[in-house]
Amino acid sequence: MASKILIVDDEPAIVEYLVERLEGLGYVTVTAHNGREALERVAAEAPDLVLLDWVMPVVDGLTVCRTLKRRDETRRIPVLIMTALDGMDSRIKGIEAGADDFLTKPVNERQLIARIQTALTLKHALDRKLGDLQRMSDHFAKFVPEAVKRLVSTDPAAPELAKRERDVSVLFVDVSGYTGLSERVAPEALNTVVERYFSSFLDRIHEGGGDVNETAGDGFMAIFDDPDEETHAVLAVETALRLLETVGRLNREGGGVPLSIHMGINSGTALVGSTRFEGLRGTRWTFTASGAVTNLAARLAAAAGPDQIFVGPETMRRVRRRYAGTERDERLQGFEGVQPYQITGPAS
Repeated sequence: MASKILIVDDEPAIVEYLVERLEGLGYVTVTAHNGREALERVAAEAPDLVLLDWVMPVVDGLTVCRTLKRRDETRRIPVLIMTALDGMDSRIKGIEAGADDFLTKPVNERQLIARIQTALTLKHALDRKLGDLQRMSDHFAKFVPEAVKRLVSTDPAAPELAKRERDVSVLFVDVSGYTGLSERVAPEALNTVVERYFSSFLDRIHEGGGDVNETAGDGFMAIFDDPDEETHAVLAVETALRLLETVGRLNREGGGVPLSIHMGINSGTALVGSTRFEGLRGTRWTFTASGAVTNLAARLAAAAGPDQIFVGPETMRRVRRRYAGTERDERLQGFEGVQPYQITGPAS
């Protein structure tokens, strides 16, 4: 059955173009011209994916995204936001609102198709991993964050799941040159490669004690939480190094387009809490963090180059007994004066 995509934009020419292009690829489309109409469309006929403009009359796209992600019946629908605003600032705000991916206007057609297909592919992959609770209990357990397990085991009747300030380490992972890849590689081939790599990434994050917050097309965010502030920072850096090893191994094994990744890690106090996603085939928990710590981690990832791990000064302070880092000159927008460090390997 063809996937159904809801296109939301207040410019008729853009809607007409997207409808024609996506229906030509075999998708079923429905449309809305403002945020309120979009929410009504979702309530009437839930789509498989929402392609959402940010700046719209009546209700803006960010509000629509927050609303969809708050509701149990819609929060698992991938939301791709289209914006002409500053990419990184929009991404940070969108991540906090629950957006799954971002497209910068004017939208590149090949990138549009690649990101839509990637979002749908990753959603279906996660659905398969969650599966039936009894039949796939091992996979299901992998996607229940350890932090949530601890809270529920402490008080099964009324676990303390509300957001509160906690000391954590936040890791951002992005595929390097994803836009260029989407322009050179057929969407189906790129989707296959991304799913293969991301499945291994999820395993490494789980082994390192991290909780994947959300995937976002060409990357994802993970949170490391431990009573000891040095321990979770070390785990985050250790996991990032293992992700680089995993990429190298998968590239050597071949079977598709080789990828490279870049990462950013930051540690400190963030507003942390749990969100439960109820689906037809089970429940999925995510462990989310927001605030300056998360924003700086995203900036560090954006500043890093292929195969590089950038960390903030607080993370570097916590891990310097285990890992070596060199000072970098990159400026971080919105965090002027913050010294980034590049992890170079184990401390000598």
